[in-house]
Amino acid sequence: MDDKLMLMIPGPTPVPEQALMALSKHPIGHRSGDFSKIMAEVTEGLKWLHQTQNDVLILTASGTGAMEAGIINFLKRGDRVLCGNNGKFGERWVEVAQAYGLNVEVISAEWGKPLDPEEFRAKLEADTDQQIKAVIVTHSETSTGVLNDLETINRYVKAHGEALIMVDAVTSLGAVSLPIDEWGLDVVGSGSQKAYMIPPGLGFVSVSPKAWEAYKTADLPRYYLDLGPYRKNAAKDTTPFTPPVNMFFALQVSLRMMRAEGLENIFSRHHCLMTATRAAIKALNLPLFAPDEAASPAITSVYPGEAVDAEQVRSVMKKQFDIVLAGGQEAFKGKIFRIGHLGFVCDRDILSAIAALEGTLSSLGYSEFSPGAGVVAAAQVLTSA
Repeated sequence: MDDKLMLMIPGPTPVPEQALMALSKHPIGHRSGDFSKIMAEVTEGLKWLHQTQNDVLILTASGTGAMEAGIINFLKRGDRVLCGNNGKFGERWVEVAQAYGLNVEVISAEWGKPLDPEEFRAKLEADTDQQIKAVIVTHSETSTGVLNDLETINRYVKAHGEALIMVDAVTSLGAVSLPIDEWGLDVVGSGSQKAYMIPPGLGFVSVSPKAWEAYKTADLPRYYLDLGPYRKNAAKDTTPFTPPVNMFFALQVSLRMMRAEGLENIFSRHHCLMTATRAAIKALNLPLFAPDEAASPAITSVYPGEAVDAEQVRSVMKKQFDIVLAGGQEAFKGKIFRIGHLGFVCDRDILSAIAALEGTLSSLGYSEFSPGAGVVAAAQVLTSA
């Protein structure tokens, strides 16, 4: 049947009909008073979502563009930075920092495992002459479904005194509480196609006063991603370059929906969906890739090993049920599959996906579970929430 595709991946995520309708509206001039009103509303809404009074700037870019902007606007060539790497996106920030001539020290963890905050503490405490200028951390590592302990790492950065904390919150912002002002986070990047519930196309960067001080002496090359002009224009409810106007229509709608739901309810929903999904996978006797204590509320990764072929699972789910799951990346391509429960996802979506997964597993000859066990486990979590 046409038009029944169900996205259960960590981005792009499902888009609510209200936002789709907004996208279909006729564009307006981006230098008009009407657009400025929308700009003012979404900027205020973004600050609410980010739990900050800092600038939250909007770029026409993906989450990668937002993070690149966050890295290059506040550092100088040769600056020493620590970069956490326990997945594809941590690896990407290492590559970006190296591309701009930064002196990168990598703190690594095995894929599927969280970063060890104590390794950051040791490096930061040993830096008595304060040569470390930034610490770059992926909060929710999309490639593995691991949620890193940002709060603890950030506490060690704050004790250092000099270093900025730069955060990839692309799949965590809007899915888990990230109190930017309370924690004193300096640079936080995210993207529209995740918990914001709209298509790819917009990147967001939150910037602290401390980061703006560093901006004054930063010397890395930038033009389109120079955040200074974005800040000046945002103060006048406009943008330095032509924005995707209809994406702002959609963002206006999605932020209104999020505000109506409320921050705590949003975070509770994501936590509940994560818990239900993980309970279902355990009931199906399939190994989870990330440990319970470091599980991302945005995505659950399954590592079936020899029990069943991960790519066959994805193929049958798509062909038979029109449900799209994400695959593994790099060394784990073909070895894991990832179930997204991020953004515009509800209890019914989880139950549908798990029921389809049970059917898929049976069709592939995997029988190490009682029929219905996954659905029952998920339903028990969802109905008790």
